[in-house]
Amino acid sequence: MKLPVHPVKKPRIEMLPLIDIVFLVLVFFIYAMLSMAVHRGVPVVLPVSPTSRIEQKMLLSVTIQSDGTVFVDEEPVPLEDLTEKLKEKTASSPSPGVLLFAENTLAYQTLFSVMDRIRMAGIERISLQAEAEKRP
Repeated sequence: MKLPVHPVKKPRIEMLPLIDIVFLVLVFFIYAMLSMAVHRGVPVVLPVSPTSRIEQKMLLSVTIQSDGTVFVDEEPVPLEDLTEKLKEKTASSPSPGVLLFAENTLAYQTLFSVMDRIRMAGIERISLQAEAEKRP
């Protein structure tokens, strides 16, 4: 009895499943990068601005809560000691900067008092932070 011998087909790589996997990995990395936040301060409700963007080359994070409590990189600091604390933290930096996170219900005068103390510490680069506006 003679058995039929079929020619052996060469294996080949299917491209469609490979493209699907590469796309899923790309989406995963995009979401992973978007979830990495720059904010190193205390959580506050920020004001909304359609043109806001995050400055990533700043050095310190100063957060002001609605009750007037001031934090420097998650460490509470009395308003009177803010200038000295910032001078201490920026002593080794040639051009220090501050990310300023202020509660959206904060009094205008309190915000300017904190900004004045930041300037008295010799810091001229102050970036007011805001949430990006969500469009329908």
